[in-house]
Amino acid sequence: MGIIIAIDFGEKRTGIAATDPMQMIASGLTTLATKEMIPFLVDYCHKNKVEACVIGEPKQMDNSPSQVEPQIKRFITQLEKALPALAIERYDERFTSKMAFQSMLAGGLKKEQRKNKGLIDKISATLLLQSYLDASLHSKKKL
Repeated sequence: MGIIIAIDFGEKRTGIAATDPMQMIASGLTTLATKEMIPFLVDYCHKNKVEACVIGEPKQMDNSPSQVEPQIKRFITQLEKALPALAIERYDERFTSKMAFQSMLAGGLKKEQRKNKGLIDKISATLLLQSYLDASLHSKKKL
């Protein structure tokens, strides 16, 4: 088994999370300027056994694509060129930012810490990845 990474794509900043090699637990990895993502991912994938990349699929409440979707598609095209062997999957990321903020509140983070948008992006990526893992585990149990 290899690591699965998740990306909570943003126009300016992007949060990244990764699993352990057994793919049981998602942990926040980092938040980067979006323009730094491809070089970072190429380096990370060459240093680690990365099996797949889950990229958040933001949707509106009516299930239509969000405004950032064209940028995400361009990013995916660039990622596929840079890492052609990497499996890329999309996963619904609705409410992850809101859940990340609620997690920060529940965790007792001070107001100043909750203003850290990079932390919210990293937590959002972690929630996205853990949700993906939970759904994958649930679907495997049904088989």
